[in-house]
Amino acid sequence: MISRRDFLQAALATSALWGASGFGNWARLAAEQALTQDKLLEFDTMGNVTLIHITDIHAQLKPIYFREPEINIGVGEVRGLPPHVTGNDYLKLYGIEPGSPAAYALTHVDFVALARAYGKMGGLDRVATVINAIRADRPDALLLDGGDTWQGSYTCLKTEAQDMVNVMNHLRPDAMTAHWEFTLGTERVTELIESLPFAFLGANIFDAEWDEPAFEAYKIFERGGAKIAVIGQAFPYLPIANPKWMFPEYSFGIREERMAEVVEEVRAAGADAVILLSHNGFDVDRKMAARVPGIDVILTGHTHDALPEPVVVGKTLLIASGSNGKFVSRLDLDVRDGEVKGYRHKLIPIFSDVIAPDPEVAAAIDAERAPFADDLSEVLGHTDSLLYRRGNFNGTWDDLICNALIEERQADIALSPGFRWGPSLIPGQAITREDLFNCTSMTYPNAYRTEMTGETLKVILEDVADNLFNPDPYYQQGGDMVRVGGMGYAIDVTRPQGSRISDMTLLATGEPIRPDKSYVVAGWASVNEGTEGPPIWDVVESHIRRVGTVRLDPNRSVKVKGA
Repeated sequence: MISRRDFLQAALATSALWGASGFGNWARLAAEQALTQDKLLEFDTMGNVTLIHITDIHAQLKPIYFREPEINIGVGEVRGLPPHVTGNDYLKLYGIEPGSPAAYALTHVDFVALARAYGKMGGLDRVATVINAIRADRPDALLLDGGDTWQGSYTCLKTEAQDMVNVMNHLRPDAMTAHWEFTLGTERVTELIESLPFAFLGANIFDAEWDEPAFEAYKIFERGGAKIAVIGQAFPYLPIANPKWMFPEYSFGIREERMAEVVEEVRAAGADAVILLSHNGFDVDRKMAARVPGIDVILTGHTHDALPEPVVVGKTLLIASGSNGKFVSRLDLDVRDGEVKGYRHKLIPIFSDVIAPDPEVAAAIDAERAPFADDLSEVLGHTDSLLYRRGNFNGTWDDLICNALIEERQADIALSPGFRWGPSLIPGQAITREDLFNCTSMTYPNAYRTEMTGETLKVILEDVADNLFNPDPYYQQGGDMVRVGGMGYAIDVTRPQGSRISDMTLLATGEPIRPDKSYVVAGWASVNEGTEGPPIWDVVESHIRRVGTVRLDPNRSVKVKGA
């Protein structure tokens, strides 16, 4: 029987992978011979500076399945621009062959079939192998972590992120910034940051009482005879999107003027190149690149986009490196005479059956997971449906969560937040406790049960819709629409704030949602302090155990207009 590794190499040998896209010479290599690990990592080194970018790992230590979005709507000036291109349109845009490993890695098209053929992706031991190979070629390469590293798994929750800190230290980053890290609470975040052997950067994080910078804004590195300034930008909407009471000492924001000042400061200090390590989200970074002069590269994060080529805004390169450990970006720069003269880029997909695990990091991962092995592997049920989350509207993982909330909490309607983190499961897989926590693991998990009027429900939907579809990126918070169970609605993404949502319907009866009528609503992840209710993972586990095998019908309860 042919192994998956052999199958993948044969497939790569017979498919033209990227055309002339930013995966380097994959098309030529794939046409000539089977793609080995060495060929996957092959890179035509240039210039004198190398950046390695990883972001939005969400505590995924092991290889995973992760389905890229089917719907990623852009509005206003970015309508139809990357990363707001998906599926077959994405394949055409970048010249990717349908059914190829690249199609599997970067789109949702034929995901289940291709997942079975090509296997899982990611795993920090494989990421380590890639990083080590780049460092062997360029020993002084800078490894930069874009944040959302210390949240998203069972072991990360149970160890308060110590597992991730320990494993990431083996990778030896040079700097990181943050978002979900702050939901560990100020005391724990401070403790972990003080223990790091590398820089934690956040130019836009201020002391809430004194209105002055709370963390290092930047660090200047000497590399290849040049001074490279790395500026950190944490997620600007932390106190809105996450519970402010967990980190009341800090204030956040885009702080465009502050960024311009920091860029001027590092230039005055002799920086030859300015790198922004950002967790703004892609469209926010695109706007910032157009408005703040002097930034050479933005390593963007938060919105989980994976693009095989840089997006160029003026003189600024935007690099998007995906999520969940699926990709590593390498960017070589030719930095001379105080400026970037040229670049070469490659987005490296981490096919876990092609890239060998680094033994040291693999052992470290196993050691962190060992105390929790029985809990992680316990089977709660099975799925006959593809379970995924990523996309502007309901994913099947969230349909499952909403069904559990309605049935276990005896509610009319369920609300589940539009998180972009959470790996996928393909039909036929067991659902383990680890899988459940990969989609629910957080520090404010209580599943509430309350009453809301139809008017309140509309206000909630309108508010979230504006966070996602406001034509000004600086008013977008980067998540997806709140997932809804038990209720349908229509949304026109082209309408102004307050008028996007219509045709709200109670699915159980087919009746319109009335503004003045109260409905029993169950949800989770409220940002309000003191929210009462069982943790969401207990609610969903009870539901999975009761149904045994999960089967989900296609969700057509949301009608999208204007996309």
